[in-house]
Amino acid sequence: MAGTASGKSLDTTTFLRIRKWYLLALAGIALTIIAAQILIQTHLNSQLNDSRVINVAGRQRALSQKLVKEALLLDKIRSSRLENETVSKAGPDASAARQDSSSTGQVLYRTQHIVSEIEKTLKVWKASHEGLQRGSAEMNLPEEKNNEIRALFDAIDVHHTTMVKAAERILAKNASENIAAELSVLLLNERDFLRLMDNIVNEYDQRSNTKLQNLKRKEYLLLAFSLLIILLEMFFIFRPLSTQIRETISNLITTKLESDNNADRVEMLLSEKEKSLQELQELNFVIDNAALFASARNDGSVVFMSKKFMNLLGIEEQALKKPLSELLSIDPGQQQYLKEVFKGNRKKSIRNEELEITTHDEEHIWLDMSIIPMHKASKQQSILILCSDITQRKQNALKLEQFANADFEQRILQKKKQASQIVDGQEEERKRIAKDIHDSIGQMLTALKFNIESIDVADPKKTEEKIAYLKELTADLIKGVRTATFNLTPPELSDHGVVPALHKMTVELSKLTGKTILFENKAETNIRLDPLAETNIYRVTQEAVNNAIKYARANYILVKINVQENMLSVVIDDDGAGFNTKLLEKAPKNNSEGGMGLFFMKERISFINGRLFIRSEPGQGTRVTINYNFNPKLLSVKTR
Repeated sequence: MAGTASGKSLDTTTFLRIRKWYLLALAGIALTIIAAQILIQTHLNSQLNDSRVINVAGRQRALSQKLVKEALLLDKIRSSRLENETVSKAGPDASAARQDSSSTGQVLYRTQHIVSEIEKTLKVWKASHEGLQRGSAEMNLPEEKNNEIRALFDAIDVHHTTMVKAAERILAKNASENIAAELSVLLLNERDFLRLMDNIVNEYDQRSNTKLQNLKRKEYLLLAFSLLIILLEMFFIFRPLSTQIRETISNLITTKLESDNNADRVEMLLSEKEKSLQELQELNFVIDNAALFASARNDGSVVFMSKKFMNLLGIEEQALKKPLSELLSIDPGQQQYLKEVFKGNRKKSIRNEELEITTHDEEHIWLDMSIIPMHKASKQQSILILCSDITQRKQNALKLEQFANADFEQRILQKKKQASQIVDGQEEERKRIAKDIHDSIGQMLTALKFNIESIDVADPKKTEEKIAYLKELTADLIKGVRTATFNLTPPELSDHGVVPALHKMTVELSKLTGKTILFENKAETNIRLDPLAETNIYRVTQEAVNNAIKYARANYILVKINVQENMLSVVIDDDGAGFNTKLLEKAPKNNSEGGMGLFFMKERISFINGRLFIRSEPGQGTRVTINYNFNPKLLSVKTR
C-alpha cells in the first residue's frame, strides 16, 4: 500500500480515522443511553416515594373518618349501657337482673374493643401525620421540603391537634362518663381536616405529574440527540466508507484480473513439467511403497527391489548384492527351489505360484508370486517378479478350516448324543407301551381266559353270573384297547388336524383320569398344518398334559389354542406341584432321573422350527407355551 505524509500506509491511516469517528459516535450514543437510564431510575425512585406519600396521605383521610366513626360507636354503646343501668335500678326481677348482667358484660367487652381500636387508629394517624412532614424511616417516607405543601400542613395542624386531644380525652374517661363534648370537637374539625387533606393529596399528585412531564421532555431531547448522532454517522462515516470500499474493491478486481492473466501464462509454461514430475513421483512411490516388486538379471543378481518388499523380507539395501533366491528366503531348500523356478521360467510365459518362505527375520510368510520373463526390454534384466503378501489370508483360511473341523466334530458328537437319547426315549416309550398292555390289557385277557374256563354248564345260575362278569370284563378290555390305540395314534390327527385331535385328547383323558381337563379354542379358523408339524405339536401337548397328571398331580388342566396372524400358540396351564425350572439347564441322563420328557419336548419343537417356553415354580403350577409360525396360505374355512 502507498504511504502518506505521516509515514503510515493508506490502509492504516484510513482505519485509524474511521475508528476515531466510530468511537466518538458510539461514545455519544452510550452517553445518551446512560443519561436516559439515570433519569429514568431517578424518576422511578421519586415516583416510588411520591406513590408512598400519596398512599399515606390518602390513608390519613380514611383514618380520620375511622376515628370519628369509632368515637360515635363508643358513645352509642355507652349511652345504651346507661339506659340499661337506669332500667335495672327501677326494680327488675331476678330473671331480668340476670339478663341485664349478661348484657352489661357484652357492652363492657364491646366498649373495651372499641377503645382498643381507637387507640390503634390514633397511634397510626399521629405517626403518619408526623412522618408526612418530617419523614419516617419506618414508613419509608422522605422529609417534606416543598414550601407549598408545608404551608398546607401548617394549616391542617390546628385541626389535627384538636382532634388528637379530643380523642385522647375520650380514651382517658371511664365507661360512665359522657363524651359528647369531645365527640362534638371531632365532628367540628373533621370536615376542615378532610378538605385540607384533599388539597395536600392534590398537591402531591400535581407535583408527580410535573416531574413526569419533565422526564418526558428530557427523554425526547435524548432521543433527538441519539438520532442526530446516527444521522451524522451516516453522512460522515458510512457514506465516505462505502465510497472508499467500492473504489478499493474495484482496484482489487482489476489487480486480480491482471494477476490471473499472469498466472495463466506461468501455469501454461510449467504445467507440462509439473505433470511429468508428478507422474514420476507417483510411479516411484507406488513401486517403492505400495508394491512388492523386484527384477533380476540372467545370473540371478538383483537389479531393483522396492522398499516395501525389502521391509517385508527384513533385509537392508547393502544385501542386494546377493542372488534373488537368497534374499527371498534363508531356508536352503526354499532357496534351491526358487533358483530352479527362476532358471526354468526365463524363456517361458508368465508363471503364478503361492510360496511359503522364511524371511531374514525368521518369519514364515506366504507370497502370491507372479514371475514375468523379460524377452526384449533389456539385456541386463531377465525376470520381473510381482508379489502379494497373502499370509493373513492363509492364516484365516487355516483358522476357518480348523473351526470348520471343530464345528463338524462337535455337531457329530451332538448328533450322536441326540441319537442315543432318542433311541433311549424310544426304548422307554416301548417299555411304557408294553407295560400298559401287560398291566391292563394282558391282565384283563388272562382274567377273561380263566373266567371262560371256569364256566360250568351244569350250574346255570353261576354260569349266568360268569357271563355277566365276562361282559363287563370285555367292555373294560375294549376300553383299554381303545385307550392304548388312542395314545399311539389318534385318528382325528390325520383326518381333521391338530385342533380337533387335542380337543378329543382332553375329553378322553378327563373321562379316564377323573381330572378336570378343559379345552379352549380361541382360533377363528380351523387350520391344517404340515403333518410333521401337527404330529410334533400334538405329541408335545400330550406329553405336557401327561406330566401334569402323573408328576405334578394336577387336578385342573387347561389346554388353550390361539392363532394370531401367522403364529399358532398352544398354552397348557395346570395347578400342580410345579418345579424349579433351573433344573432344566442340566442335561438328563435317563428317564428315571426325570427330564427326558422335557428334553424330547424341546427336541420335537426345535425340529419343526418352533419355540417352547416353560414357566413354573414349586407349589405355583406350570405353564407350557408352544409357538409355531406357519404359512398363512394354509388356513382353511372357519370353524363351526
